[in-house]
Amino acid sequence: MRSTARRRVRVVTFGAVDLPAVRAEVAAAFAAYEVALIANDAAALGRFFWDDPRAIRYGAGENLHGAAAIAAFRAQRGAGDLARDLARTTITCFGEDFATACTLFRRRESGRTGRQMQCWARLPEGWRIVAAHVSLLDFSWPKG
Repeated sequence: MRSTARRRVRVVTFGAVDLPAVRAEVAAAFAAYEVALIANDAAALGRFFWDDPRAIRYGAGENLHGAAAIAAFRAQRGAGDLARDLARTTITCFGEDFATACTLFRRRESGRTGRQMQCWARLPEGWRIVAAHVSLLDFSWPKG
């Protein structure tokens, strides 16, 4: 027999979307992450992620749970084919403490294309990636 009880839904409000100052902070963090990624700076890349076992990075060939697993992956990753171009980068901020950063990329050496999504949270130590997903996918590169 089905329950007739109604579920209570809690609505979370984030305040304003895309406050200019917050968006500028996240855009700067995103740009700094990209510099560290291209340089294969494992130590810097590790500092961008939330230092917690609940941090997640799903990559093109790996599922990483926890800051330690993410750091271990970065430490052993090769430095080849890292330079890339970005397109359609979209940063959306919800209130003052949470944002998403989504982008398409094309590797300069191989021409491989993919997508990257990151969830950023403002923590006491600053903006950190709390969850990320990277996938390779063949698609036509956007014009312009």
